Amino acid sequence: MRTLALLGSTGSIGRQALEVVDSLTGSHPFQVVALAAARNAALLLEQARKYRPELVALVDPAALPPVAAEFRALGVEVRTGPEGVLAAARLGANLVLNAVVGVAGLEPTLAALAAGSAVALANKESLVAGGSLVAALLDAGAGPLVPVDSEPSAVLQCLQGDPTRRALARVILTASGGPFRGLQAVDLDRVTPARALAHPTWNMGPKITVDSATLMNKGLEVIEISWLFRLRPDQVRVVIHPQSIVHSMVELADGSFLAQLGLPDMRVPIQYALTYPERAPAPWPRYDPVSAGLLGFEEPDAETFPCLRLAYEAVRMGGTAPAALSAANEVAVEEFLAGRLAFTGIGRVVEETLRQTDPSPAGSLEAVLAADRLARRLAGRLAGEDRERGAGC
Repeated sequence: MRTLALLGSTGSIGRQALEVVDSLTGSHPFQVVALAAARNAALLLEQARKYRPELVALVDPAALPPVAAEFRALGVEVRTGPEGVLAAARLGANLVLNAVVGVAGLEPTLAALAAGSAVALANKESLVAGGSLVAALLDAGAGPLVPVDSEPSAVLQCLQGDPTRRALARVILTASGGPFRGLQAVDLDRVTPARALAHPTWNMGPKITVDSATLMNKGLEVIEISWLFRLRPDQVRVVIHPQSIVHSMVELADGSFLAQLGLPDMRVPIQYALTYPERAPAPWPRYDPVSAGLLGFEEPDAETFPCLRLAYEAVRMGGTAPAALSAANEVAVEEFLAGRLAFTGIGRVVEETLRQTDPSPAGSLEAVLAADRLARRLAGRLAGEDRERGAGC
């Protein structure tokens, strides 16, 4: 029985990961030894009662007091703050599934790899902001690191027959286009958070759902894929695929294409990450090529959705620019979800943050986090200025 530490256990990915763990009891059993959450103490307690981990962590200390006695009754060690998440990552589990949202997931990824654990990564910001740091650990023998997001998981699955990846020429990432595909910028000025969160095909958390609507999610994946498979950004192309059936494709040196297809269900790539490099039977609904109908592809509208272009720009800038991109986007999305920034303001804030960023080498965690803090302050100020101008409101 393998041991599992689940970071972000109360979020969308975390809850689905525990569904997968339950389904794998017969073929690939896991003992859950650590659970970490941001602030949903009630659900964390419910999970702890079921899985009886050694350690639970709550990032928000204020969320603990109402349930502290019940955790003590379970005999579970409870840690709070970011250090609690790091303790879970460093516990030495066979596998750490990192589903923390945002750049807060970078240090736990590094900690888990340094502790000798394999990592199932659902936190793309670990590679966006700290790709060089993660790559250095992997090159030194840490890992493996297996992507959980459906698109990089699809690429990995397509390359299983080519472990050296010498035949890989290009990756084609697919994007659903989100809820606003086909709209023009003028149509997006008064988009509400509720509309942005109504994704047509995927069930995800708020931040990632908004990122999907702006196409920033795909931009972050371009950077993630570049680090995972050691590709140049110009070897990663994004196409819109509204049906969300083809999760990504790879083009090989001879012009052949391989694709991974399936229903838009995150439990499939989660299970692949948990059982990698093996596969196990799964009870989830199956894709039927006849009943699903035609599959279509189109170019993304980079003018209406500038965040995709900005991600490529951040890679070209190099150094800590991708960390600044990720930080500015986190701030802008938070402001939009709080009703303080127009939907179109997300792209404006990120673009101006990048314009005012002077990237430095991303050679240490301290350098990356310093760039993140600087970009957050700048993005917060820019969001306020955007709001005061009434742009798009």
